[in-house]
Amino acid sequence: MTDDIFVRTVKLPNKIRAFTMPGYDGMNVYISEDLDEDQRIKAYRHELRHIVGRDFEMEDVQQIETDAHQEVIQRAEKVRLREKSNY
Repeated sequence: MTDDIFVRTVKLPNKIRAFTMPGYDGMNVYISEDLDEDQRIKAYRHELRHIVGRDFEMEDVQQIETDAHQEVIQRAEKVRLREKSNY
């Protein structure tokens, strides 16, 4: 497999914003066409964290999502604390 990432905008069920599947030629990221540009960027970044984190080598999907969301919460908390200290 190569390090290429192929991004496709497709029709997905309402509750699915994006998903990634490994392919023989790289990683395939599928993003819902119903999202606006900002939501698509956020969805892509979420999927990119899975790729960079090598989550596709893990088996526990629930743990993968928990870890990914925990990282986002920790970053948001750092930003909030930084903004609070500026006052």
